[in-house]
Amino acid sequence: MDLSPLAARGERREGDGPIFADFAARIGTVPLHGCHAAKAMRDLDDLFAALARSKFRRRMRLGAKERSYLQERTLPVVLEHARRFVAERLAPAEPPNDGRQTPMRGHPAFIAQHATATCCRGCLAKWHYIDRGRPLTPEQTEYVVEVIERWLREQSTG
Repeated sequence: MDLSPLAARGERREGDGPIFADFAARIGTVPLHGCHAAKAMRDLDDLFAALARSKFRRRMRLGAKERSYLQERTLPVVLEHARRFVAERLAPAEPPNDGRQTPMRGHPAFIAQHATATCCRGCLAKWHYIDRGRPLTPEQTEYVVEVIERWLREQSTG
């Protein structure tokens, strides 16, 4: 399969089949820096369907302490904490201790980050199509917080 910038933009060359153009349109490729192509951030419904198929992600649940913390502090406060965690631990192009920077417990946002694969830059790249090696944009940061919020809302009502 040709992953050239031309094909990634959905443009066709002689010999390119219609399947690739459909694939490029479906995954939301966009031109970036002229000759490089990158996927757009993932659709949330598609993401949560994929997360539900992951045995590791699916087993994540808020414990009694985290659920109590969320109820006492309220979702907006917890999301502000999450926004700060993302800015400090994920937003840099090369975060310190990448792959180990998010604790597995202690705060509802930490559990949500592991459940939604927003815990490290490797998971952001694999699950959310957010490239490593570049600082997160404000839009990407808000997207990550939105993913965390959706998971927390689902946990608090379920």
